[in-house]
This record gives sequence, structure tokens and C-alpha cells, in this order.
Amino acid sequence: MQNPFQLIGRAVLGLFAEIGRLAVFSAQVMGAAFTPRWYGGQILSQMVKIGFYSLPVVGMSAVFIGAALALNIYEGGSRYGAEQFVPSIVVLGITRELGVVITGLMLAGRVTAGIAAEIGAMRVTEQIDALETLSASRFRYLYAPRFIAALITLPMLVALADVIGVMGGWLVSVYGLDFDSTVYLRNTLDFVTRNDILAGLIKAVVFGGVIAVMGCYQGDRSQAGATGVGRAATLSMVGAAVLILAFNYIMSTIFVEIGL
Repeated sequence: MQNPFQLIGRAVLGLFAEIGRLAVFSAQVMGAAFTPRWYGGQILSQMVKIGFYSLPVVGMSAVFIGAALALNIYEGGSRYGAEQFVPSIVVLGITRELGVVITGLMLAGRVTAGIAAEIGAMRVTEQIDALETLSASRFRYLYAPRFIAALITLPMLVALADVIGVMGGWLVSVYGLDFDSTVYLRNTLDFVTRNDILAGLIKAVVFGGVIAVMGCYQGDRSQAGATGVGRAATLSMVGAAVLILAFNYIMSTIFVEIGL
């Protein structure tokens, strides 16, 4: 029977080793993404896959989140006679937190797993090895376009999710809770600030990088066989979701400290 301290130590060392490998991989991806040469066709193709094909799931998620948020805020506010704050809290919650976090988590499930499965299939069928044999960097040709596309498209999706989420709250408030439409929209526009929108968009850029890097990292390390590719897709999705929530807390704390 092994010493429990040995098991704990092995687990801790394995965790730090994994963090180190991920950090080195991320640095290589960013180095390839921010230096020439760029493959414009690959970037545009990935923008369509990551951004355009994600519009339905992001839109549906945002409208239901906005609607549910408005209902719950109304229910809580009615206990203290504060129903008039529904539009203000809805727009604040959507723009600073829920819009970007829900969009990030939806793409972690759809995009990150898809990237990991695609890269993993290329790894186990030796297509990546063939690419390296032809002196083409996998970081520059495969990973950097996905990284750049995610950085560009996720803020766009978040901006759209913010609008749809706020309108979801408006629909429920006006047609379900008897709010005046003009007053609701005016209170929303008067309360939201540029910093609220900017905070969400900055988070979106970081989350986009997390989504792309985790998918490429797990796919690159995929083991042979269908089981290995499936495991890579699962690990990429879980890892991206956890990192999104962790980075969200860290950045929210920083934004509060600097007054953003």
C-alpha cells in the first residue's frame, strides 16, 4: 500500500507539470498567432465555423437567460417594493457577467470539443506528422488560425448575446410583468455604461483564447483510437469551462479594483 503522502505529492507534481505544458503550448500558439505568416483562408474558415455556426445556440441561450433573469429579479425585488430596478439589474448582469459567461460556456461545449476532436483525429491518423514532414508548422497552419478566429468572433457573439439577452428580459417584463415598454428601455439605456459593455468584451477576448487553446492542446495530445479522441474532446470541454469560470472571477476582481 502506497504512502498517502506519495499519492498526494505525485498528484500535485502532475498538476504542475500539466500547467507547465499548457503554458508552453499557449505561448507557442500565441507566438504563431501574433507573428507572420498568417493563413487568411484558414482564419476566415474558422471564423465561420466558430462564429456563424454558433449563432443559433448563443441566441437561444441568451434570450432564455435574459427572460429568466428578469423573472427572478422581479420576484426578489417585489418583496421589497423594488420592481423598478428590474431593467437596470438585467442589463448589468447580462453585459458584465451572464452574457459573456454563458456564451463562453456554450462555445466551450460546442467549439472546444469540436476543435479537440478535429485535431485529435488528425493526430491519430498522422496528418499532423505529414504536415511537419512538409516543413509546415502545425502551430502556424492549424492552431494559430483557430486562436485568431476565436479572439475575433467571441466578442462579436458576446455583443449579440448582450442585445438578445436584454431583449429577452424586455419581452418578459413588458408582456408578462406589465412593465411599460418605453420606460423599461429608457431605464436600460440610462443605466448601462460604456465600462459595463467594455468589461464583458475584454472577458470575451480572453475566453476566446481559452476556448481555442484548450481545444488545440487536448487535440494535439490525443491518444490513438476513437476512445483517445473522445477523451480529448471531453477533457478540452471540461478544462475550458473551468478556466472560463476561473478567469471570469479573476478579471471581475481586477475590474472592481481598477473601477472598470
